[in-house]
Amino acid sequence: MLFNSYAFIFLYLPVVLLIYFQMARLGHAYAAGWLAMASLVFYGYWNPAYVGLLLCSIIFNYAFGIWIARARSKAGAVNGKQLLVLAVGLNLLLLAYYKYANFFLGSANSVAGLNLSLGDIILPLGISFFTFTQIAFLVDTWQGKVKEYNFIHYMLFVTYFPHLIAGPVLHHGEMMPQFAQRNNYRVNWDHVADGIVLFTLGLCKKTLWADSFAPYAHAVFGGVQRGEIPTIYEAWSGALAYTMQIYFDFSGYTDMALGIALMFNIRLPINFYSPYKATSIIEFWRRWHMTLSRFLRDYLYIPLGGNRKGKLRRYINLMVTMLLGGLWHGAGWTYVCWGALHGAYLSVNHVWREWLPARWVKWTPAWISSLTGGVITFIAVVAAWVVFYSADITHAAVMLKAMSGIEARPITFDAVIHKQLLLSTNLSGRELVILLLSAFAWVWILPNSTTVKFIKGNFVLMLAQAIAVVYLLYLAIDRFGSYSPFLYFQF
Repeated sequence: MLFNSYAFIFLYLPVVLLIYFQMARLGHAYAAGWLAMASLVFYGYWNPAYVGLLLCSIIFNYAFGIWIARARSKAGAVNGKQLLVLAVGLNLLLLAYYKYANFFLGSANSVAGLNLSLGDIILPLGISFFTFTQIAFLVDTWQGKVKEYNFIHYMLFVTYFPHLIAGPVLHHGEMMPQFAQRNNYRVNWDHVADGIVLFTLGLCKKTLWADSFAPYAHAVFGGVQRGEIPTIYEAWSGALAYTMQIYFDFSGYTDMALGIALMFNIRLPINFYSPYKATSIIEFWRRWHMTLSRFLRDYLYIPLGGNRKGKLRRYINLMVTMLLGGLWHGAGWTYVCWGALHGAYLSVNHVWREWLPARWVKWTPAWISSLTGGVITFIAVVAAWVVFYSADITHAAVMLKAMSGIEARPITFDAVIHKQLLLSTNLSGRELVILLLSAFAWVWILPNSTTVKFIKGNFVLMLAQAIAVVYLLYLAIDRFGSYSPFLYFQF
């Protein structure tokens, strides 16, 4: 079930919310159980067959969490670590089968000239998110950080429908205690109002922005895939369109998830904080998909040694972390290359910070440093998105060559702006320019949407805000049409 659907907005969400607070009057366990069951229905709406897989994953990891905790307390850390390795290995094996089996088999076939096949494997929605979430639980259990083992709360922590399909990647320590707080089972109208505002802004990001950019990105990248060579203008148009599409799509989903959760008095972690305002790649990863960055840092980069074993080892750890982070996004060499690019970016960024003479920084105005860093960072991110979205490395190379002017079709500005992109669609380049300019204004001028709240106190102000929210909600819902899933559903 999609957040941007009539069924979710007008049926599922209000029914689940109403019954949740009614059940809370009978007992908190009933309300938590209802929310967990409703979350399974939400997940099963896509494919009921995979509800069993999700439940088995939850029971398996919960049981292993209990065994690991008991092994630590009774037999010492060695047996607990063996159980941890077994449990994490089986989780990764499940993920590898559904997400990477055909990818690795196809790669082996191309190298060895074979024709082996496992048939069509349907990727369960959200498997990367609920697998990573539970691996973190197992590791923290072995480290003695888990304090609560209530099964209903654990099940709700994993299945909680606002985050289940596309994140954020949750940590048990910030979620399970919230399910145990008595005040969270009472209606808080301030939270409901703020949640509706945040949900509406996220929905606008998805339907008014992301879905508007999608045809332009598809036209250019699709044209390249068909063998056409874009002009430098068209290549940059397609690259910028996808850069904006993926940001508004994914951050829009996150805003909606945070807003929905807040209606239930649950606070999810912020996942985006104006990432395109970053003035370095290091800062970019502190603002983009923040919960994944946290997971990769805490459960991969630091265990590999982080920066504790010398500078060379730090750069190797950065590259390994980002390579695996790229592979987490999807089974394809473009994702691996995207991760490698960001690993290289981060390494260069750290080297630059270490070797940059202090006198350069001292005599350079701050605004020049920020502007230069911001432009370089944004261009690097856009180039990486081209690799990420392209069908394969060859097509990514065609796009990047056209963007750099190395190999591009001769440009005629009048034809591009007033007629079509790639001359194969009816999409106006002039309309895209207007769309990009307005999107840039949203991204760089307006505050981060997670900081926006429904201001209370003055009745006239409250009424004006309510009218504005209803109008924005109408505009967003009015754009509902063909099936429009979120991009991160497939990662």
